[in-house]
Amino acid sequence: MVSPENLTRAVEDFLSESATAVVLENGAVAFDMAQAKYTISGEHNRCLLHIWSAERNIVRRVLEAEVKNGALRLAVQRLGQAKPSKLEICRERDRRSPSARRMARANYEQKLRRTLDRHFPEFKVTRLTGSVDLEKSFGPVYTRGLMRQGRSAFAILGVNATETQASIDAALTFAILWLDVCRQSQAANLLVEGLRLFVPQGASALVRERMANLNRDAAKWSLYELNERDDALVETDCADRGNVATRLVHAADEIAARQRFAESIAKVHEILPNCEVVVLSAAEIAFRWRGLEFARGRLGCIPGSFCSTEEVVYGVGAAERVLETRNEPSFLALAHSLSEVRHPYGPRQHPLWRMHPERWLESLVAGDVGTIDERLQASCRYSQVPAFSGADRAMVDVLTLTQNGRLAVVELKVDEDIHLPLQGLDYWSRVEWHHARGEFPRFGYFENRELSSEKPLLFLVAPALHVHPSTDTLLRYLSPEIEWEVLGIDERWREGIKVVFRKRSRRGVRGSHELHGGTAA
Repeated sequence: MVSPENLTRAVEDFLSESATAVVLENGAVAFDMAQAKYTISGEHNRCLLHIWSAERNIVRRVLEAEVKNGALRLAVQRLGQAKPSKLEICRERDRRSPSARRMARANYEQKLRRTLDRHFPEFKVTRLTGSVDLEKSFGPVYTRGLMRQGRSAFAILGVNATETQASIDAALTFAILWLDVCRQSQAANLLVEGLRLFVPQGASALVRERMANLNRDAAKWSLYELNERDDALVETDCADRGNVATRLVHAADEIAARQRFAESIAKVHEILPNCEVVVLSAAEIAFRWRGLEFARGRLGCIPGSFCSTEEVVYGVGAAERVLETRNEPSFLALAHSLSEVRHPYGPRQHPLWRMHPERWLESLVAGDVGTIDERLQASCRYSQVPAFSGADRAMVDVLTLTQNGRLAVVELKVDEDIHLPLQGLDYWSRVEWHHARGEFPRFGYFENRELSSEKPLLFLVAPALHVHPSTDTLLRYLSPEIEWEVLGIDERWREGIKVVFRKRSRRGVRGSHELHGGTAA
């Protein structure tokens, strides 16, 4: 029988190398470890695994552990229950073998063609492929094609039900690029009027929200849900921008929270002066060093009573442990390493220097948003604002105001990311929805500030050499109501943010967006 200590070590080793893993219980995804936290203990002759997130919380006793096919398979026991159950931690979100993926995509191509022939008999499908075209950023996940009637045509893109939800949500990015490719290649022969996008049944929520904010003068946009079992096809209405399933979280009372955790703040500041203190909620604060969270203060229960007390948990990444006298040396060592390593001129290959660069950039921007645009109020901003929409849980990097009270959404990327425009669009649409209903003041944001009735601004910020080449194409198809700016910053942003170029949207012919280039020192 495996000892609790060995089980603990096996689980710790696997999770430490699996920052983007998913946890499955009874075959369903229970946790995304990119957003969840965990502790594991091998004390008292048993291995206890505690995993929690904003949505759920579980404690399981681990009885057996086995690594197989890139997954950690655990036999676990719920507290108070005698019968064991299975818990699986998978490094890869898509657990299918390469051959299974290829077969599913080939079968889907045939199903999609059959569905198109059945539901659009007046159109001829002239092209349908899932081939890789890296030059144009197309991979094998999406089936692409063109359907024509006379000299009129529509670009087609579909994604099958066995792909991950992340791939389905990303479909619109590649669909817009495919539409643009079709228009360029067929300019002399066909009028490619628009796009028809096919997603699995029940999986269209985020795509629908994004499509509602595209330029309807630039193309005809159609979204369909396909039930692959019976080839049933249902068109989804994307015209209603008011149909956004989003909710806003109340802003925490910063003064009260800092008073509540005064003892914890003093203790951590004594060890690592000048670290950032971020209020997460009335019952929790985070300690960060140049954007990297290394500890939290929270209210914990006193054993044997209903009273609560302050406690500090620490750790970099998803693993956490409660700060106690016996492990204080390891916390001191972590704090010392952060101060020695995580600074602009630190050792670039060190994990602490490389971890969460976007949070590092966010801490610099949030510290002085005026560095990216002089119109923004340096003293009036929120970072990591929850932006819930249906099952999608994300965070607005920075939400702030201009000098005249206009909301501004700032989306940050450090690495080249093809999805930057549409991810920024996600946050903009949710902020705009709540703003139109006057919810920000009611939920405690921007107290004693008068907000402008104008729609929010959208700032997309990335190092100048890491702005994806497709960004301009995607931005051309956004609704003209969205006023956006792309800011390229100096690659040495850790030393200080400096904008080296900016592109602004402006209303062009028939209300479409055009790029307006410019530079800024």
